[in-house]
Amino acid sequence: MADPSSYRPKPGEIPDTPGVYRFRDEHRRVIYVGKAKSLRQRLANYFQDLASLHPRTRTMVTTAASVEWTVVSTEVEALQLEYSWIKEFDPRFNVKYRDDKSYPYLAVTMNEEFPRVQVMRGQKRKGVRYFGPYGHAWAIRDTVDLLLRVFPVRTCSAGVFKNAARTGRPCLLGYIGKCSAPCVDRVSADEHRDLAEDFCDFMAGRTGTYIRRLEQQMTDAAEEMEYERAARLRDDIGALKKAMEKSAVVLADATDADLIAVAEDELEAAVQIFHVRGGRVRGQRGWVTDKVEEITTGALVEHALQQLYGEEKGDSVPKEVLVPALPDPVEPVQEWLAERRGSGVSLRIPQRGDKKALMETVQRNALQALGLHKTKRASDLTTRSRALEEIAEALDLDSAPLRIECYDISHLQGDDVVASMVVFEDGLQRKSEYRRFQIKGFAGQDDVRSMHEVISRRFRRYLAEKEKTGEWVDDLPEEGTPENGLKDDDGRPKKFAYPPQLVVVDGGQPQVAAAKKALDELGIDDIAVCGLAKRLEEVWLPDDDDPVVLPRTSEGLYLLQRVRDEAHRFAITYQRTKRAQRFRSSPLDDVPGLGDTRKQALLKHFGSLKKLRSATIDQICEVPGIGRKTAETIVVALAQAAPAAPAVNTATGEIMEEEEPGTTGSGGEPVTAGAPDERRGQET
Repeated sequence: MADPSSYRPKPGEIPDTPGVYRFRDEHRRVIYVGKAKSLRQRLANYFQDLASLHPRTRTMVTTAASVEWTVVSTEVEALQLEYSWIKEFDPRFNVKYRDDKSYPYLAVTMNEEFPRVQVMRGQKRKGVRYFGPYGHAWAIRDTVDLLLRVFPVRTCSAGVFKNAARTGRPCLLGYIGKCSAPCVDRVSADEHRDLAEDFCDFMAGRTGTYIRRLEQQMTDAAEEMEYERAARLRDDIGALKKAMEKSAVVLADATDADLIAVAEDELEAAVQIFHVRGGRVRGQRGWVTDKVEEITTGALVEHALQQLYGEEKGDSVPKEVLVPALPDPVEPVQEWLAERRGSGVSLRIPQRGDKKALMETVQRNALQALGLHKTKRASDLTTRSRALEEIAEALDLDSAPLRIECYDISHLQGDDVVASMVVFEDGLQRKSEYRRFQIKGFAGQDDVRSMHEVISRRFRRYLAEKEKTGEWVDDLPEEGTPENGLKDDDGRPKKFAYPPQLVVVDGGQPQVAAAKKALDELGIDDIAVCGLAKRLEEVWLPDDDDPVVLPRTSEGLYLLQRVRDEAHRFAITYQRTKRAQRFRSSPLDDVPGLGDTRKQALLKHFGSLKKLRSATIDQICEVPGIGRKTAETIVVALAQAAPAAPAVNTATGEIMEEEEPGTTGSGGEPVTAGAPDERRGQET
């Protein structure tokens, strides 16, 4: 590991001007490229005390062995040079978006004598008109098949075209009217090019004028009693409208715009782009990247813009680009886009109306793409095996931790304190093994003490199980309950008698120390313990003053993050359930044998608990399903339950006649006392 001070430039060497810098490793490979408005100020940030640097930045500067820079005159030039160097050197610490596929385009080869319509992928060629990209090649072929009826442009390859010209016989499309057959001189080169131009105009969004022209021609043909020609024009119009329906109008003002959305977490980011032309979505694409460097959403957007428009010119860069966050500073990026387009480009965040609504749709696609990427990554057997091996190596374990248990504490301002235990076996969730706990040893908020209690309870039960030879008898049901209530064959709850190889706690040094102390008190010394701190994704080990920082691209770190996040989700779900139950509590809950249906019937009949409390046994018996014995039990339970204290108007001293907790609202549903909004707080 290199010491950044060994290659730090001397004072005064770095110019205070815009430029682009490169960090190289000991083998002279470029590992990071960046740009700066002031090279001196930016590079000084990399040579601070290592402890104050972000872990990802720290890894980069300790991997590097030298730094060099190039001075440019403007920030726009710096942006262009940065893009060129990232593309040339492919630095390992830069954000690089990975296409999950090579997106197909509908291309028209206007650079040929007889332009051809075809599906194209990969690098764009000069003189070719592109439309898209599309999600699937079949979507292009469906559209082309409809349009060839109206614009019979050549679609055949060069070999087929030359063979038809040699034999004097067109291909099948020429016989059925879906090609104008320029190969056998049915149309001239100029006439065929006009057809190709009309095809491009229609695909570019200029549809209304062309359809109106066809409708007028159809009307004229009908007036002249050329009914066959009018029928053909009618069918042509139908084909064009059907092709237009494949891309619905999303922006009523016929806008040309690209919408970019970003979904991200601590480790990865997904970008989705919708291409809107003429108010219609003409194409979509998406990328996923590892967040190797410390980066903001605005910087992710800037990198996406570089990749999206780095090779584009002219109309390929739209007049308007809508983004979720603006790069900082935004002016050089906007100027760079305008330079590539040849005219002004609006780069902004949509605030209202159709554009904001469409941006929300793009954002949902980005979230879905990120989730799908994570699912694919988690389900891969080779990846899971590598993740477990990396965890074992990083934590110095004897073998890969095939069973991992993770614990998290959740509460709402110290109330309803609960804990969760989730289990991953061979890198996959085992939801039947999940458990949840209520903290009973004390009241109030103390995550460290709560963690100690939960670990103690879980492994005390494990030790008790080790002493038995038969099946587990769940005589302490409050210790934990399965998430989905699965049962063994004999009807008893599934057990968590198997020991894990690794215990993960959500937190840093204090939580890890509490978990380790609980295991030590029980005499358990063969289970490893670690904690994952969310802020910097650091892995803490007992008795270590410094955390273990797993590589940013580590599959082991990714697995630990998934385990921690699942424990957090499970804990919060349980905590919210308990809070909701507390708000819905009623004196009727203590009446044995009285279910929800009959509770609702009582409250609906009397209107409130206050009126039910004043009712006689005979009046209660009038409610369908309530017998005399049950009515007597209800009267006793309500008499024993102390009524809530009446509300008082502090200005007048008047006692307010309010409905009691558990009364019904206008729809006959119970109204709860103490709305959740009154107890708002931070869930942990």
